[in-house]
Order: sequence, then structure tokens, then C-alpha cells
Amino acid sequence: MEALNDYDLRKTSLGLRYRVRSGEPIDRLLVEAFALVREAGRRKLNMRHFDVQILGGAAIHHRSIIEMQTGEGKTLTATLPLYLAALQGKGAHLATVNDYLARRDAEWMTPLYSALGMSVGIIQAQQPQPERRKAYACDITYGTANEMGFDFLRDRLLLRSQGDGQQDIFGRMLGVSSGAGSDQPVQRGLHFMLVDEADSILIDEARTPLIISALPGEDEKIAAEAYRWAAEVSPKFIENEHYEYDHDERTVELSLAGRQFVRSLQKPSEMDRLPLSTIYEYVQRAIKVAREMFFERHYVVRDGEIVIVDEFTGRMAEGRKWRAGIHQAVEAKEGVEITFATNQAARITIQDLFLRYDRLGGMTGTASTSRGELKKIYRVHVLSIPTNRPPIRKQLPTLVFGTKDQKWAAVVEDAIEQHRLDRPVLIGTRSIDKSEHLAKLLTEQGMEPVVLNARHVAREAEIVAVAGEKGKVTVATNMAGRGTDIRLGEGVRELGGLHVICTELHEAKRIDRQLIGRCGRQGDPGTYRQFLALDDEILLLGFGPKRAAKLEALGKKSTGPLRGMEQIFHKAQRRVERRHFRDRKILLYHEKERQKVQRQMGQDPYLDTPG
Repeated sequence: MEALNDYDLRKTSLGLRYRVRSGEPIDRLLVEAFALVREAGRRKLNMRHFDVQILGGAAIHHRSIIEMQTGEGKTLTATLPLYLAALQGKGAHLATVNDYLARRDAEWMTPLYSALGMSVGIIQAQQPQPERRKAYACDITYGTANEMGFDFLRDRLLLRSQGDGQQDIFGRMLGVSSGAGSDQPVQRGLHFMLVDEADSILIDEARTPLIISALPGEDEKIAAEAYRWAAEVSPKFIENEHYEYDHDERTVELSLAGRQFVRSLQKPSEMDRLPLSTIYEYVQRAIKVAREMFFERHYVVRDGEIVIVDEFTGRMAEGRKWRAGIHQAVEAKEGVEITFATNQAARITIQDLFLRYDRLGGMTGTASTSRGELKKIYRVHVLSIPTNRPPIRKQLPTLVFGTKDQKWAAVVEDAIEQHRLDRPVLIGTRSIDKSEHLAKLLTEQGMEPVVLNARHVAREAEIVAVAGEKGKVTVATNMAGRGTDIRLGEGVRELGGLHVICTELHEAKRIDRQLIGRCGRQGDPGTYRQFLALDDEILLLGFGPKRAAKLEALGKKSTGPLRGMEQIFHKAQRRVERRHFRDRKILLYHEKERQKVQRQMGQDPYLDTPG
């Protein structure tokens, strides 16, 4: 391929397309196709695929999810199976975790695809239907899993509305204009899907089904009053006296005394029409929200609206809402305008969406720990791809402290020590509020940290571009954990590379590994250290309030680092992971049962029947 000029390279690519569409098996063309892509990458991007990337591309083509370490070039690896699948002319999709990564990767790789005669489309949030249709009509389409799932549901609704003669009603609901071409589906079939950050999308996000809401019902004024009233009175309810809280199931149940207390409270006259059982539910929901949903951790308030912060990616989840009245209860708690709960028109789970594709593959930096679940649910292989160069990342001893305050002080001390050596430091936190608290502590010590969280999305690329320079200190949420390639500045390698500080265990070990993977990319040096405290949230989530309270009391008596306590945290983390796995299995089971009933009734399993 190196001997061909650019014109002949493109001509050879078009020849492969003709052979595939003439009936030649695609597997037989893998070697020639990959050779073309590798040569196009060398010419147009100055990036020649490593042998391990060729190996990863072949594995993805053969229905596998590959585990490639950070910095090993997953974005470039994806071009191999995407190009090969696109030769069939049915469309090849790549789904990633957010709009930023979808656009970045598509624009970065477009010169390579263009050299081979392939068109590239990008799906983004708030994109008009005609632009989406054009993007899906391209040979290769990049987008987020959520947007592709919602497009699938919107197409089903559109087709049903055409059959029922309801285009105008459903068109308004879907935000579709009545102009020419707006009454056609945007997708053209589900042929090949490559899932980037596969563990995040296929596992973490799989607990939340994708739902399109129908037009809102009546009684909105009554509901709004009930939500506001419940938010106002919820602080008056006392645990174990008025209600029981199940820490494993995360449910609130009013006791007999609690129900009597509800009846004794003064209520707005609008609520007189509500049955007592419904009023109890409003109170239980308000108590649950007060206990579990925290400002600048689970959500932020922007322009008078509640915007969810995705716990796995640290990014704002634009357009998403919590179900079962939780979102409205949070709005009432924060005193913003309540957007009313709406009826459900269509739904699909992430599992169901990707299992509808003819072929599925994926890639991530952390998949091996979830090998069993991925194989069982998605029927894919999980393979670890060796690194191009031997990794030399070094783990420093984990430090466990009695309290958060002691831990934060130690984190600041470690950051200062590394900063004195002029090494770049990346500090990972679990939430917006913690990232800003830590930044404040560092500033008080005379440092100048840069904060990367959901409030600073616009500056993300700029912050990441310099995070590996000498003396830089970056405090980040999970935003710095996925799809972020921190390159070392001049002279940093000789100083020991990037130093990563992990301030807390996440609910999944894979997320911790993503943060650690920011250092030691492509054989670079790097170090990381984990800091923990006996009042960390993971212990409460893993063991419940009684044992967590005992550990917290023990921590308050200690003054320095504790020995032999690290395994307690990992045990709590494993218990949380098992609970989340159970939740995903239950969701999948109920979805299958729901679809079975709808099929037996002759209905579309993804659409709720009118009324």
C-alpha cells in the first residue's frame, strides 16, 4: 500500500467496497482493509497503527470488547473495524459517553476516512432531525449511546404515528417540524456498533432505561403544590420514629406514627383531592431526596433548572431527568419551577438497544473485571490487548486516615511535596463540591490549582492540554477519567512523570482504574497514590449505617495513618458493585417480561400504547 499514490489508495478502497457488495465475505478482506487504513493514517494523520492496535481492531471485528490501557490509542484503533464494517454500505456506528468525545474523535479521524472515500457523520444533542438523518446516511457515524437510543425510539414513534394518522400530535411531541422530509425516520438500520468506553455505557449506564415522555397529563397544579408541601415538611420527620430507611434498597417507608403525623399537618387546599396513600408517597419521596440527592454532587442548578451530574463521567447529563417523581422532588427541594412528571411514550434499555445490532464490538481501558457480565448479557468476548511498550507506572502505598479532614490535609501535603519537585499533579475527586473544597485548601497553601468539573466544560480541552506541563496542579472530578489523554510536557519525564492522587474509592473499581490510567501512558513514567478515610461514603454504601458509624467513631479517635484497614474499603466497594449488578439483572428481566406481554398483545414492545 505504501507504493500507491493518494488517488490509487482511494481507488483501491472503492474496489474493496465493490467486492463486498458483490458478495465477497467481509472477513476475507480484513487484511487488505486494515492495510489501507494503516497507510491512510500514516499519510493523513502522521499516525501509523501499532501492531497491538491492528490486533485490537481484528478482535473488535470478531465481536469482542477489548481492554486497552490508557494512551494506547483506542481512537485510532477504532478506525480499523469501523472502516471494514462501513464497506458493506449499511452504516457503521461508534457510540461514546459524551458529545465532546464524539465530536473530537470524529473530526480527528475524518482526514483518514476521507482519504479512503468514506463519509463521516456526527450526532449531537439538540441537533435538528434533518441533520441527524444526514449524519446517519454517512458511511461512519459518531455519537453518544443515549442520542442513538432516543433516535431509535423517535423513529418507532414516528412510524406508529404515520400508521395512526397522528403525525401532527407526535411531530410536536418529538420536536419535528412539518417541513419536507421531516416525516421520515433518521436511522437506516442497526448494522455495526462499536462502543467506546464500553464498560461505562454497557454496565454503568445500563441501570437507567432510555425513556421518551408523552404529552403531560392534567392536575399539574395539584402535583406542584404537593411536591412543594412535601419538601417543606420533610425535615420534620425523624428516622426510626416516623419512617424506616432501607440502606440496601434505598427506600423510605412511613411508620404508623409517621402516617398519623402526615394527617396532622396542615396542607394546601389543592391537596384535598388527593388520596392519603398518594400524600404518603409524596412525603416518602421528599425524605428520600433530602437524604440521597445532594447539590453539586448529584445535580447543579443552572438558569433555574435542575441539571443532573452523571456520577460515572462527572459531566452534566443534559436533557436527562430522574424518574418516578424524583426529579420533581429535587426541583421542589431547590425551590425552582417544577417541570411536571409526564407519561411514558417509548422506552428501551441500553442492553436491548445494542443487542439489536447485527454485530457488536467495544473497547475500554477497564473491562476485564466485568468479563462475566459482558459475556453473559451481550454475548461478546472480552480480550486484554498487550501494551505497545512495557508499562512503568508505579503505585505508592495507600494511606488510610480516621477522618475526611485528616485525609484532605494529607492530600494537600502530598500535592505540595510533588509540586516542589515541579512534577504535574492530577487529583481526582468524586463530586463538584469536593473538587472545589480541595482547590480552596490548596489555594490557602499558596498553590494555584486548576479545577476541571462540570462547571468548566467549555475549558476542558484547554485544561487537559496543559495538565501534563511542569508544576501544573489539576483538581478534577470523573471528567478527567475517561477519554482524557494527558501528554507530558518537556522535561517532565525526567522528573518522574505525572503524579495522580485518588481521594476516594468510587462505586466501581473500574472508575478508580480509569483515573489511575491517566499516568504512565505509552510507557511514560508516572506514580499514583490512594487516600482513604473511615468516614468515606463508600463504607456507608457498602456496609450500611451501623457498621459505618462504628468505623467513623473509631476514626475520630485516631490521629495519623491507620494500618491494615485498606481491605475494608475494597470489600465495601465489591458489595456495592454486586448490588448494582443485581439491579441491572432485575431491570433486564422486567424489560423482557414487559416486552413479552406487549408482543403477545400484538403491540410494539418499545412503545407504550396510547392511554
